[in-house]
Amino acid sequence: QVQLIESGGGLVQAGGSLRLSCAASGRTLSLYAMGWFRQAPGKEREFVARISWTGAIKYYADAVKGRFTISRDNAKNTVYLQMNSLKPEDTAVYYCNTDFRQTIPTGNRPGDYWGQGTQVTVSS
Repeated sequence: QVQLIESGGGLVQAGGSLRLSCAASGRTLSLYAMGWFRQAPGKEREFVARISWTGAIKYYADAVKGRFTISRDNAKNTVYLQMNSLKPEDTAVYYCNTDFRQTIPTGNRPGDYWGQGTQVTVSS
């Protein structure tokens, strides 16, 4: 059974930083495009960032561009989301996502595989 497992969330003050991690069990994620999405209370889940299988291609939502960085370490079968200059509006549950098909991300449509999510709370 394939599982995506996020970690690294927590409570941080505005202006602070967090690094989220997404690891996979049951299947390698090193061959596939990966993404991060988030869902704030009362809002729909939204795209945050995506990365190609080599890490050479990255896409970001406008709201996080310049503050967040997506990266991956295929040897560790892990994808990261470095979040700097956090704002209260970044408060959400953050989800790792893939379709285990694409190697290069096309568009912001999520795949079928999700982790359980990790809570990020930014206080003002």
